Amino acid sequence: MSGILDKFRLDGKVAWITGASYGLGLAYAQAYAEAGAKIAFNDINQELVDRGMAEYRKLGIDAYGAVCDVTKEAEVEAFVKTVNEKFGSIDILVNNAGIIKRIPMTEMTLEQWNQVINVDLTGPFICSKAVLPGMIKKGSGKIINACSMMSELGRETVSAYAAAKGGLKMLTKNICSEYGQYNIQCNAIGPGYIATPQTAPLREKQEDGSMHPFDRFIRSKTPAQRWGRTEDLMGLAVFLASPASDFINGQVVYIDGGILAYIGQDPSNLDESKFKAEEESDIKVAD
Repeated sequence: MSGILDKFRLDGKVAWITGASYGLGLAYAQAYAEAGAKIAFNDINQELVDRGMAEYRKLGIDAYGAVCDVTKEAEVEAFVKTVNEKFGSIDILVNNAGIIKRIPMTEMTLEQWNQVINVDLTGPFICSKAVLPGMIKKGSGKIINACSMMSELGRETVSAYAAAKGGLKMLTKNICSEYGQYNIQCNAIGPGYIATPQTAPLREKQEDGSMHPFDRFIRSKTPAQRWGRTEDLMGLAVFLASPASDFINGQVVYIDGGILAYIGQDPSNLDESKFKAEEESDIKVAD
């Protein structure tokens, strides 16, 4: 009889994480590899794939990486064919690849709008469509979509991103509705604000030693009063990819320190002294 922790193992499973040369995608891949899965990833150009391969080698992970644009159906189908031949059919798909353009809606061109929608919403449709036949044939599969707090909230300058992530939430529910009968689970992870090198400037101290206004804003709106870290997402990623989540389907799980549950406090009331002891490790978290 297997123990409860065995249900979280991914031994022999094949996991494809899109856009996983760095950042959260790389963190998901690392977690899956530690749980026993074989890793495949793609990115938009060879430079990023090479960067990713170097990171995987440092981590001791024997991953397969290749150039593949998630918005190009022929490229996606070719990538899946190669992975199937190399590892066997894909058991886990993480639709991680995404972009954001922070542009006021009235200034955003249709081309810019379409680019965000194509990568963040059409890409997951194309990739999911490519792996579903194999999952149906096998009688099992896990699809995990990268949603966002913008799947629930609006914010200035992110109209296309919010529209795409809201659509991705509903695509998650619809894949569940159509393919749950084949023992395929489709869920989503909704990260909050995560400490990465890209967001480091938003947490830097001001010249007078005070907190950055955006850092103060995020902490005041988050019950945990901190930014998330990549490792905060890894446990959920493994859970949603494992047999432990076989009866969870069509859900978006938010890892946001409670921000979506909280109206927030007046930022001016935030006690800066509580954060003086925080190390720069938050800033240096691998992106």
